[in-house]
Amino acid sequence: MGGGATRLYSALTPPLSSSPLPPPAVTNLDPAFCQEPKGAPVCPAELLRQCEEALRGRAPRFHRKFTQLQDGGGAPSSSIRVMQWNILAQALGEGLDSFVQCPPEALSWSRRKYLILEEILTYRPHILCLQEVDHYYDTLQPVLAGLGYSSNFCPKPWSPCLDVEGNNGPDGCALFYDESRFEFLDSVNLQLSAMRIPTNQVAVVTMLRCRSSGRCVCVAVTHLKARSGWEWLRSAQGSDLLRHLQTLIQKHAHDSAGAQTLDIPLLICGDFNAIPTEEVYRRFAASPLGLDSAYKRLSEDGSTEPEYTTWKIRPTGECCATLDYIWYSRDTLRVDAVLDMPTEEQIGPNRLPSFSYPSDHLSLVCDFSFKEKE
Repeated sequence: MGGGATRLYSALTPPLSSSPLPPPAVTNLDPAFCQEPKGAPVCPAELLRQCEEALRGRAPRFHRKFTQLQDGGGAPSSSIRVMQWNILAQALGEGLDSFVQCPPEALSWSRRKYLILEEILTYRPHILCLQEVDHYYDTLQPVLAGLGYSSNFCPKPWSPCLDVEGNNGPDGCALFYDESRFEFLDSVNLQLSAMRIPTNQVAVVTMLRCRSSGRCVCVAVTHLKARSGWEWLRSAQGSDLLRHLQTLIQKHAHDSAGAQTLDIPLLICGDFNAIPTEEVYRRFAASPLGLDSAYKRLSEDGSTEPEYTTWKIRPTGECCATLDYIWYSRDTLRVDAVLDMPTEEQIGPNRLPSFSYPSDHLSLVCDFSFKEKE
């Protein structure tokens, strides 16, 4: 589809609302994963074995370790594992992103889908936040539903994927959560604004209640505007998201007896397309919501982000930068463990994506637990 198709799609797409849009009728479910009867349980170990079998003979996957953090002061409860990942939209990877050092075979969906699911299944997050999702309805939603995940998806109003011939529809943000761990309370799909003008960037915000502790948590996933020169827009989009989060928390900030309580923790995952010196990063770090970036905990002083969360080579040159974050409420959540980053040697001279890894962005994975109420 060309630019005309993009304009047609945007004309036919209604404005985003507080309720997720009804899913389209999907008849082209991926036969590699969606052959079981609807509602039939899926064994994660068997699905992981299926992925590993399909990838037999490939380059070794990255072996990453969790850094356990001795934080103290937390309530004795099981950790909540959160994964943040820009998985690279299939249409963009093959069409517009121009990864000049990546062999075309490594970018095929027939290969990448196994690598993406292998990464998710290896870490089994309870909350999974994804960007650049353009295979939601035919692959990710049905497969992960079979593993016990519920989810919400918000497509971009004017997705660049629609300009790529043979695309699978618009890309967007998706938020998955383990239904055995969380009860659904509320969700809103947002079209982020800048100075009250709607933009092409979106977010999914979901309010959940932990079944074991009864504590609520508000989770958001977003993908801010890319490219240099748009720093002001990213800052405005970030401010808009923070305002929406404050509103949703206030809506739910009452306990069962009706008393007001403002200690609902926040988890905000995203590809911010912003390095740590940008204004939008500073806005989140200084927010009255009391946010901190979990991946700073990997540094020796606990105040420095990783050297990179994305590393790619395009015709314009090499890009090695930190753009992805997991923000959390430092007063109500503690970080128990953080998955480390692959080394430059593991990533290799051709960078990402590759036969070893399906995206130009690395997944971020953290374990959190609730702090005791004072």
